[in-house]
Amino acid sequence: MSFPARTPSNDASPGTPVGRVLGTQDASPLTFWVAVGSDAYLQLDDVVVTQRELPDRGTVTISGVVTSVRARHEGAAFESDVFAIADGMLPAMVQEAAEITVTRVEPEVYVPPAPGAVAYRAEGETRDAALSFDRMRRRLPIGTGRDGAPLYLNADFLDGSRGAHVSISGISGVATKTSFATFLLYSIFNSGVLGSKAESANTKALIFNVKGEDLLFLDHENNRLDAPTREAYHKLGLDAGAFKQVTVFAPARAGDPSGSPDVASRLTGVDPFYWTLAEFAEQRLLPYVFADADDERQQYTMVVHAVTAHLAREALPAGGALSIGGRRLGSYDDFVDYVVEQLNDDETRSGWTGSAVGLGTVNAFARRLIASKRDLGRLIRGDLPGGRAHQISTAEAGQVTVVDLHNLPDRAQRFVVGVTLKTEFERKEKAGTAKPLLFVVLDELNKYAPRDGSSPIKEVLLDIAERGRSLGVILIGAQQTASEVERRIVSNSAVRVVGRLDPAEASRPEYGFLPPTQRQRALLAKPGTMFVAQPEIPVPLAVEFPFPAWATRPSEAGAAPRATLASMVSATDPFTVVGAARDGGISDDDIPF
Repeated sequence: MSFPARTPSNDASPGTPVGRVLGTQDASPLTFWVAVGSDAYLQLDDVVVTQRELPDRGTVTISGVVTSVRARHEGAAFESDVFAIADGMLPAMVQEAAEITVTRVEPEVYVPPAPGAVAYRAEGETRDAALSFDRMRRRLPIGTGRDGAPLYLNADFLDGSRGAHVSISGISGVATKTSFATFLLYSIFNSGVLGSKAESANTKALIFNVKGEDLLFLDHENNRLDAPTREAYHKLGLDAGAFKQVTVFAPARAGDPSGSPDVASRLTGVDPFYWTLAEFAEQRLLPYVFADADDERQQYTMVVHAVTAHLAREALPAGGALSIGGRRLGSYDDFVDYVVEQLNDDETRSGWTGSAVGLGTVNAFARRLIASKRDLGRLIRGDLPGGRAHQISTAEAGQVTVVDLHNLPDRAQRFVVGVTLKTEFERKEKAGTAKPLLFVVLDELNKYAPRDGSSPIKEVLLDIAERGRSLGVILIGAQQTASEVERRIVSNSAVRVVGRLDPAEASRPEYGFLPPTQRQRALLAKPGTMFVAQPEIPVPLAVEFPFPAWATRPSEAGAAPRATLASMVSATDPFTVVGAARDGGISDDDIPF
C-alpha cells in the first residue's frame, strides 16, 4: 500500500499517513472507515484526518476520533480457515480497519470523504484543530491522550461563562473520582485559566471529605512524587506540588468541653466546627435534622417548619445555650427533651404546631427528633462558646476548605452538608456577583440528591445546579451511579466524566453520551483513566491524568508546610485575653484553649 511521500514541498501534510478511506463500507459526513496500511496501526482514541477536494469549495478537511478497530482475514470463508492460513496452506491477508467518528469538518461542508482518500494520524496543530482545542479561548489541561499529548477542557463550560458544573461517575475505590476532582481543582488554580493571579488566588474550593482522612493532607507534598510524575505535570504546563492554602475543619470531639477537633492523623492546622443551640434556633437549622426524609410530602414536615418558626420567634440566646419559656437548655439532648415535652402537653402543643395538626403527625415528628440525639449531640452544643470561630466558612479560610465528615454518622453528615451548602449559597447570593468563584466538591451525590423524593439538601443542590452558574457556585459532584441522582442536576452539568463502571450501570440511558465501545471500555478502565465529555467535542476524550502530587492518604504526607501549623483557633494570641474586650483584647469565650 502506497502513500504520498513527505517532502519539503509537502509540509502542509496533516500528519503521518496510516491508511485509506474504505470503499466497501458506506462513508457519511459523520462516520467513515479507514483501511489501515500494513506498516501502520490505529488504536482507539487516535485522531485521524483526511481531505477531499471539491470543485467549487476547495479543500475540505474531515477530522475524527477512532471509536472502533477490527482485524480480519480477507480470503477466508470458514472459521476453520484460520488454521490453514496460519500453516501457509491457504492464501489470505490480514486487514485492519478503523471506524472514525467525525469531530470537525472545516470548512463546514458536510460531505463524506472519498473512498481511497489518504487518512493521516493527526499531529500537532492538526490534532488540536481536530479536537477543537484551537477554538478554546481558555484551555484547561485535564491530562494526556493515548498519544501522550495534552488534552484540554474549555474553561468557559466550567466557570459559568457558557456552562458550569461537573458530574463524575464510577465504581468506588476503582474509578478514582475524588483524585480526578482534586486534580481538576489543582489545574484550575495553577494553569492560569482564571486570568490574573489575584482572580486565581481569590477563587475558593469547598471539599467534603467522607472517606477516611485521605483529603486532610492536600497541602502536603506526596512523598511518592518522582521525576517522571513531575515531567507529566510539566507536559501539561503545571508545576507538581501540593495545594498552597488549605483550611481543614473537623467536628468537635464529643464530650470535650474544650471543643477540640476530632481527628487522628493530622494534629496541626485543624479547626473544630459546631453550632451552638442559639445559632441552631436563630438560623432555622431544624429542617436539616430531617434531611434524610424520603418524601417532603410526609405530613410531619409541617411540624418541622412550625417548630422551626416557633424557635426563631421565642428562643433567646444564653451564651452558647438557649433559653425558652424561662427554661435554660444547655445541650442538644435538653433541647430535644424540652420540645418533645411541649408537644406532648395538650396545653402547649398548639402553640408549637398549630391547631390543625393531628397527634399522630406530631408523634411521628417527635420519634424522629428523639432519634437524632445520638447523632447530632456532638455538633449542636450548648456547652461551647459562640464567640470564637467555630462555623465552616470559605470566606475567611484558605483557597481550599476541607470539611472532614468521615467519622460522623449518616444523619450528622447530611446535617453538616446541608447547613454548609445553605450558608455558602446564601453568602454568594448576598454578594451579588459571580466572582470570585466557589467550587464545591461533593462525593456520594446520589445520597444527598437522590432521583426520588425531596429533602432540604436536595433543594439546595438543585438551586446550585440551576442558579449556581450565575452566582459563581460550581458543583463538582461525584457518585457511583448517575442513574440514581436527580436528573436536573446531571442534565445541568456541562462536563460529564466517567471512570470505571459497573456493567449494569453502564447500560443506563444516563451514559448515552458514550459511544458503544467506550461503554465497554468503561467496564475495564484502569485507575487514572477517565472519559470526559464536553459540549464542543462530539466524542468523549479518553484522558489519563497524572498521579497526585499532593498526599492522598496520611502515609503519603511529606513534611507539613509552615502555613499549616496554625489554625484559626491556634492562631489567636492567648496573651490578648487579659483585659477582655473593653481593652481591645478578647472575651473569655474566645480563649483558644
